[in-house]
Amino acid sequence: MNRNLAMEFVRVTEMAAIASARLMGRGDEKAADQAAVDAMRAMLDSIECDATVVIGEGERDEAPMLFIGEKVGTGNGPKLEIALDPLEGTTICAIGGHNSISVMAIGEAGNMLHAPDTYMLKLASGPEGKGVLDIRQTPTENLKRLAAAKKCRVADLTAVVLDRPRHKELIEEIRAAGARIQLIGDGDVASAIATATPNSGVDILMGIGGAPEGVIAAAALQCLNGEFQGILKPRNQEEVARAAKMGIDDMNRVFQINDLAKGNLMFCATGVTTGNFLDGVIFKSWGCYTHSIVMRSESGTIRHIRAEHHFDKKPRY
Repeated sequence: MNRNLAMEFVRVTEMAAIASARLMGRGDEKAADQAAVDAMRAMLDSIECDATVVIGEGERDEAPMLFIGEKVGTGNGPKLEIALDPLEGTTICAIGGHNSISVMAIGEAGNMLHAPDTYMLKLASGPEGKGVLDIRQTPTENLKRLAAAKKCRVADLTAVVLDRPRHKELIEEIRAAGARIQLIGDGDVASAIATATPNSGVDILMGIGGAPEGVIAAAALQCLNGEFQGILKPRNQEEVARAAKMGIDDMNRVFQINDLAKGNLMFCATGVTTGNFLDGVIFKSWGCYTHSIVMRSESGTIRHIRAEHHFDKKPRY
């Protein structure tokens, strides 16, 4: 996979972020998401590649654009698979909160799990958690293990958890163990990445979120040498059947990071609203500023790109 493609793909997340950021705080989740989808789709078709969306906005009958199985790119060039979320944290963007991003992971064919649209129990951390954490253990045990690996106290750790009723017992256990908690309303991809980002203020992500987002987070953490584990948590038999259709029939299987994303990977994200590791879009009379991150697993290169976009010289999203 040509390394120059990374710079092409970050232009995609930049445009999606700019388009959705225009609707920040307007209270319309669907409009913000659609703006991101439209901008991302237009930019993807300008890239010299033959790519297939493996994680997108949903099944074909649910999403007119960027659906699972959709072909993107010019049709010429390397065959790739793309896992994307044009606006991760739609509610965050709609209310003007923190940590909304436009994100995509790119891999060679067969290197990313085609995850069903169901829930996943997740455990994510930075490099210190590799070979140390075990999603089958209790949250208390994993906090103790991570604290030992980071040579600190459990009380020094911050766990990030989606603020959902289903996490009531998890939150209580983390508090009883002595760790601090950062509750988030949405956007667990950004929070998973933050666990491997220096000075982000979070150390570990725990709890249940979307399985497709788990694959995207795993791809990013591969580039950061981080850790990710997951177990599917389908809500009904229909979701069990959907997983089986995609080749997953063991609902107790622990997906290690290499099961979710492996090989030569690229990851791009642009901040829509300011968060743990990316600043949001800032509009000016002449255009806007964006903050993006571009990562490659093969080289371990991590680039932070702060760009100025002049609307008199490019499409006004």
